[in-house]
Amino acid sequence: MGAQRLPQGHFCLAYTFTMLWVKAFHIVFVASWFAGLFYLPRIFVNLAMVQPGSDAERERLLLMARKLLRFTTLLAVPALALGLVLWLHYGIGRGPGNGWMHAKLAVVLLVLLYHHACAAQLRRLRDGQSLRSHVWYRWFNELPVLMLVAAVVLVVVKPF
Repeated sequence: MGAQRLPQGHFCLAYTFTMLWVKAFHIVFVASWFAGLFYLPRIFVNLAMVQPGSDAERERLLLMARKLLRFTTLLAVPALALGLVLWLHYGIGRGPGNGWMHAKLAVVLLVLLYHHACAAQLRRLRDGQSLRSHVWYRWFNELPVLMLVAAVVLVVVKPF
């Protein structure tokens, strides 16, 4: 028996099938990453409201924040890696007429900066050096919502 010939378009179907799985997991990891970025500043709000002398409450909140930051960082890695695979390997957003991808990459950079800012805020809170109020942290907590909306609109609507 000789080698079997694959039906016309089989490579294209396998390529698309794999790409859709990569896309699905990219969305899951991005959503999970954002869930952490939504909740972490809420812990900061609570830390900013801890009364002096409530050491056990403060330590419990700091532990929760450290664990959430670590987990959120672990989720960001596959989210970013799969996004790079979609962009560089599958070519999503490459070529003329894909200005939306440049804008989305700018939003991703802002999300990474926000993630870094959360880590810096946690260090300041841990060291007792944060002068921010719980109201400031409530506003800080709204930023990832705006970034998520921007990213979704850019990917779905592709306005550029």
